[in-house]
Amino acid sequence: MFEKLKELMDSMIAMGIPGASILVKQHGTEIYRYAAGFSDREKQIPMTGNERVYIYSCSKVITCTAALQLWEKGKFDLDDELGKYMPEFAEMSVRTADGCATARNKITIRDLFRMSAGMDYNLTSPPLMKARAETAGECPTRETVRYMAQQPLLYEPGQGWQYSLAHDVIAALVEVISGEKFENYVEKNIFAPLGIKNSTFVLKEDEKDTIAPLYRNDPLPDSDEPRIERIRCANVYIFGPQYASGGAGCVSTLDDYSTFLEGLKDGKLLKADTVKMMSTDMLEEGPQRAGHDEWCGSGTYGYGLGVRCIPSTGESSVTDYGWGGAAGAYLAVDPANDLTVFYVQHVLNSPNKLQRTQILPLIQEVVAGTSASRSAGGDRENGF
Repeated sequence: MFEKLKELMDSMIAMGIPGASILVKQHGTEIYRYAAGFSDREKQIPMTGNERVYIYSCSKVITCTAALQLWEKGKFDLDDELGKYMPEFAEMSVRTADGCATARNKITIRDLFRMSAGMDYNLTSPPLMKARAETAGECPTRETVRYMAQQPLLYEPGQGWQYSLAHDVIAALVEVISGEKFENYVEKNIFAPLGIKNSTFVLKEDEKDTIAPLYRNDPLPDSDEPRIERIRCANVYIFGPQYASGGAGCVSTLDDYSTFLEGLKDGKLLKADTVKMMSTDMLEEGPQRAGHDEWCGSGTYGYGLGVRCIPSTGESSVTDYGWGGAAGAYLAVDPANDLTVFYVQHVLNSPNKLQRTQILPLIQEVVAGTSASRSAGGDRENGF
């Protein structure tokens, strides 16, 4: 049934992706699993799907889930000012044509979730470099985020959309509200209840060699040909050994993250109404939607509380919500078809970004065909 999906996976390997794996579940049951290529190309170690990898921005969905658990408990409102909980964000400066000025608008927690806070993704900003120096390179999460507030905003909060470190700030917000280290909160309230054992936001020193090799595509100048080379396995979004990057720092595996998606879909982590809110387009018309559509390349999807989702404008065939990661991980939850999909690779600046977007449609095509077949001919095994 999944011949086209297998062909797509194999075509990615042919492009030079060292290894890739995918796990598809429907109604909570595995319906397709496939791994191709090598997790370690140089040592010719086959990809199995058991590899621990950096999932980069797929971390954001876990982080937003953690924060929404606290929202369900009434610990904050989405439209609360961030400064109420993290005073360093109460008075912000914003860039102007003449330099900087005091921001007129306040950052709300909703702004953090939907990337409308005005923040940037500058990993070498003066405040972050200062944080590294003044914490002796350790960069504890809450302390490091205090430094982020010193970086001028790109625009007035709520008046644009920019992919940014906002979800790292959410991780620190979870620490403030819960009174626990972010990584411990996630372990206790998300990973442990679901039986997830190989995922973490803060990797112990003696576990660093458990991460699969990381690769990067670096084409030669004036060339579109992929040139994928192994690099030192370091996640630049993790500023120090004590820093839990809510936006990009999670280490996980194919099965672990698939288990997380099932828990999210089935109401084990959040109430159904909360998941519905999370996956509802939160973009306001004007600069927010324009900024999002420009960054994402099209208006196919809207953006909710940390996930792409069905757009609120115009007609759309989209039925899923999800996100992706810098090294090529891709997630999709399709409630209409009761599907979860997780795809893994470990290649930065990946040459197969366009091909990755074809994964879910090929799965939906199979599911639709199977449903049509059952409707026409019946399913004797299930008594239909």
